[in-house]
Amino acid sequence: MLFARVIGNVVCTRKDEKLNGTKLLLVQPVDLENNPKGNPLVAVDTVGAGEGELVLIVQGSSARQTKRTEGNPVDCAIFAVVDTVEKDGKIVFRKTNDYIKK
Repeated sequence: MLFARVIGNVVCTRKDEKLNGTKLLLVQPVDLENNPKGNPLVAVDTVGAGEGELVLIVQGSSARQTKRTEGNPVDCAIFAVVDTVEKDGKIVFRKTNDYIKK
């Protein structure tokens, strides 16, 4: 599992029929300080995430373990929208006010 920030939408008018009806989002993996880690990825949205939200993603065979992606040609999936992250007893992220200054 990785943290990622939704940074855009991906529209494909022609794609494998197993992916018809799926929402594809562009996500940027990030660390807890919201710093980019690696290259952006295209992920199948299984939870209704929106642009700017912090999400959890999985890649590889784990990306095909949701009801929406099972048996489909998927290598990255969003499976959760993050509400709060606590580290060392302190809240370092809260969805309502994004990153809390330390």
